[in-house]
Amino acid sequence: MLNISGLYEGVVIDHIKAGGAMNIYEYLNLEEYDFTVAIIKNAHSNKMGKKDIIKIEGPLETINIGVLGALDPNITVNLIKDDKIIAKKRLDLPDTVTNVLMCKNPRCITSIEQGLPHKFKLTDREHGIYRCVYCESKFKDK
Repeated sequence: MLNISGLYEGVVIDHIKAGGAMNIYEYLNLEEYDFTVAIIKNAHSNKMGKKDIIKIEGPLETINIGVLGALDPNITVNLIKDDKIIAKKRLDLPDTVTNVLMCKNPRCITSIEQGLPHKFKLTDREHGIYRCVYCESKFKDK
């Protein structure tokens, strides 16, 4: 069995849909930091079958986890300090997100105007559906 050591200080992003860890890695721009990062893909999960996990060792305040719920609403985040879990968070779906999701409508103004931010609003909390504020195109990643 694979053994990844514990963290003294950092964040464990757990219950990521299998195959989704790299999207989160890229969104958080983790390549820009000098943190130790472990990405575990397709780990066995009794609850999900398979899941991904990201372990990040570094100062807690540098990681912006607030919008991860829009990328995967099943994610849980464990905050680690002094080798102990100090908080366990289930993420909520944010009401709006900017430059997290990308509009897939080729006729959307965001496809034409390169500098325009990709803005989405949550229109159906129960089903996790976001709509582009410009063209109303639907985004659902489930």
